[in-house]
Amino acid sequence: MTQTPPPAVETSPLARTLREQQGANSDLVLIVDDVPDNLAVLHDALDESGYTVLIATNGEQALQRAAQARPDIVLLDAMMPGIDGFEVARRLKADAATAHIPIVFMTGLTETEHLVAALEAGGVDYVTKPIKPKEVLARMNVHLQSAHRARQDARQAGQARNALDAFGYASITVRLPEGRLIWQTALARDLLQRYCDTRAPETPPAVLEWLRSHTPDARQRGIEPPALSIVQGASSLTLRLHQQTSSDDEGDEWMIVMREVSDTAVIEAMSLSLKLTAREAEVLYWVVKGKTNKDIGEILGSSPATAKKHLERVYVKLGVETRTAAAGVAIKRIRELQPQFEL
Repeated sequence: MTQTPPPAVETSPLARTLREQQGANSDLVLIVDDVPDNLAVLHDALDESGYTVLIATNGEQALQRAAQARPDIVLLDAMMPGIDGFEVARRLKADAATAHIPIVFMTGLTETEHLVAALEAGGVDYVTKPIKPKEVLARMNVHLQSAHRARQDARQAGQARNALDAFGYASITVRLPEGRLIWQTALARDLLQRYCDTRAPETPPAVLEWLRSHTPDARQRGIEPPALSIVQGASSLTLRLHQQTSSDDEGDEWMIVMREVSDTAVIEAMSLSLKLTAREAEVLYWVVKGKTNKDIGEILGSSPATAKKHLERVYVKLGVETRTAAAGVAIKRIRELQPQFEL
């Protein structure tokens, strides 16, 4: 029988190195079992199939390996001395850093209560001993594909939320009836702190009252409620109910899109969408407002020469050669980003 290799991975950088040696697309599998023969059989089968393999021989090692290397899936023996597999699974699922990792239990216990216990502890599946490598590979493949899709969906959702931020549309999701804010974009976090002095998971009371009063019509008759406006000096924050994103027996989740109307909001949106620095966006904004380099220098507390240098860099980034052309590009973008803003 092939000798089981020693546990070699102790840090995340080393885990990444192992992946690179095995192949960029290689999934990292953590096998946890206190029986050397079981480890050897599974290690050889997984290695031959192109997986990168880590091993742990007890519960403490398993928790340490998982925290350090963040495997793509865990094959977990249910019955081990010390911390058993059920407790290992519960601790992995209780840690936000490892909660997403699928766990497949390996157990010689076939009584219904033990299998239920495995699933209740956080397992997504189980295989019975004696281990059949082909069965393990088949089960793993199903759950790895699901995990890959979930990660891809999360990346796409993150990209979509970042795109909303870039165009000045911040977004949040609130869960009812408890009224908890369950996610938000970076821009939304800043806006809610500035306008409402709140932080997630707290939903601003005014927003929560507005949401609770209008969701029955939105849910039952599909009627879009009136926007909520929060005014702060010369600026205002407008919130619109975008859509219901999920519903279950315990409640509903609602996505809210918000937008700030102010000089600052326009400048920030221009900076993000045109890929300008904050100061370059400020200079371009005042060019749009018809200000000279001397005026801009006074407004920004710098010299006309500094304003000119910033504007020259703006020309390069926008692919234009004149002040008028740069202003034209900016005006078009401002109308896209903030159609209600008066130039």
